[in-house]
Amino acid sequence: MAATLLAGVCGVQAAERLPAQAAQPAYRWQLPPGFPEPVVPADNPMTEAKVELGRHLFYDPRLSGNGTFSCASCHEQSRAFADALPRAVGSTGEVHPRGSMSLGNVAYSPALTWANPLMKSLEQQALVPMFGEDPVELGLSGLERELLQRVRDEPRYRSLFAAAFPGGDEPVTLDHIVKAMASFQRTLMTGQSPYDAWKRGAKTAITPSARRGEALFFSEKTECFHCHGGFNFTGTVNYVGKGFIEVEFHNTALYNLDGQGRYPAPNTGVEAITNDPEDMGKFKAPSLRNVAVTAPYMHDGSIATLEEVLEHYNAGGRTVRSGPNAGVGADSPLKSEFLKPMGLTPQEKRDLAAFLRSLTDSTFLRDPRFTNPWRSAR
Repeated sequence: MAATLLAGVCGVQAAERLPAQAAQPAYRWQLPPGFPEPVVPADNPMTEAKVELGRHLFYDPRLSGNGTFSCASCHEQSRAFADALPRAVGSTGEVHPRGSMSLGNVAYSPALTWANPLMKSLEQQALVPMFGEDPVELGLSGLERELLQRVRDEPRYRSLFAAAFPGGDEPVTLDHIVKAMASFQRTLMTGQSPYDAWKRGAKTAITPSARRGEALFFSEKTECFHCHGGFNFTGTVNYVGKGFIEVEFHNTALYNLDGQGRYPAPNTGVEAITNDPEDMGKFKAPSLRNVAVTAPYMHDGSIATLEEVLEHYNAGGRTVRSGPNAGVGADSPLKSEFLKPMGLTPQEKRDLAAFLRSLTDSTFLRDPRFTNPWRSAR
């Protein structure tokens, strides 16, 4: 179904593609200190006009079939562009199998969503929530022409699309909608947390407890850094000048239904794409930036707090004691080699939690560049 959907939508894109755009000024990134430049597709160069159009589209409920949902409905700025639900809920009320991922620093991710190594660009990914049917997210399947007409009927979009995509008779196309939203998402940069300030020399930016937690985090005792390392605290990352693209998926022993590592369907991880039994339960390790505001945790929202997450890893895997998902995750033969009982003391757990909370970038959570542009118009 997914392949058919994407082929059909891409067909619409091809039919509506405009002639080459007029040259526009070079885009000036506003990156956190020390951050590398993100990789941008050659056919969708960054421009200020495109970013501003994308911001409007991101917050616009016209981009849902019933006019009630926008991208921002599941990606709230105050929660680092994630939401508070264990599993996302779409515009029709359908509960999804997985939670909404944070979009902070998504420009650096060479593999998008929780467990699809084939989803490699924001332009490609945008089509799934818009037109996907399993599950229904924005619910636009079969409504492509209606979507375009809704957008054309909004007076504000006339100037926004003309500025973002000059040089054609009809700038409002599906291809342009997708490219503008992807451009806006690439600007969602977060790297101004207390921990960042401390690393840059502000000696009192984080507490002694958080500093002890940092030492634990990057130690062989916990091995956290193996999956959550680098400037973005994840192993899946790409940027301009990087020697090779890193894409990592891990089984974190969250489930072990049959003693052989099985996860509950439909959340079987990368295995659902590859059909390789070795990929059972493998999911992407998300960035830990702003992790304190993105609860609940894990791909299915099944762990409520940071403290419970630490207990899970401290045990080397979760034990589900009863019900259909009962099993001892620590005994899974498929779990990551980095998962092992840690033997953390109560104080060490508190220190690790303090470190993780120091990764919250409060400026990002209220940055006016990323807020809803329609609010002032109502």
